[in-house]
Amino acid sequence: MTPLVRRYIKTSFVFLMAGLLLGGWLVVAEFLAGRYPPRLFITAHVHLLLVGFMLMMVMGVATWMFPRPGKDDTGYRPALAEAVYWVMTLSTAVRAGAELWAGLSPAPALRLAIAGGGLGQLGGALLFVLNMWRRVRMPPAAAQR
Repeated sequence: MTPLVRRYIKTSFVFLMAGLLLGGWLVVAEFLAGRYPPRLFITAHVHLLLVGFMLMMVMGVATWMFPRPGKDDTGYRPALAEAVYWVMTLSTAVRAGAELWAGLSPAPALRLAIAGGGLGQLGGALLFVLNMWRRVRMPPAAAQR
């Protein structure tokens, strides 16, 4: 397992714990304290779990398990795979953080941060697909059987 793959998986665990802790707070606030949380807190909870945990885990495992690129394959770029990790991690953290903060403050800059984080997630996912597309194939050893 490469350092990048380990980082994807461990980061996804961090997002999982953040999402679960936020979800626990949401349940306590609503059902025990009787205070319905701001809608953006729920959105942050969903993004932490679905993008931060699930998508980052899938990206890490796919990077690890898909057939290695051929020696003559210039389509897959390890530097782009590294960049995708940072774009996804930072975009997800910014989006979730801005959603939490915007649930408490109507500051217009937070709306831009939420949109920027969301667009960053979209861009990171698109770059991931473009970079991994050619790795979705039969490995040479399996194709010869």
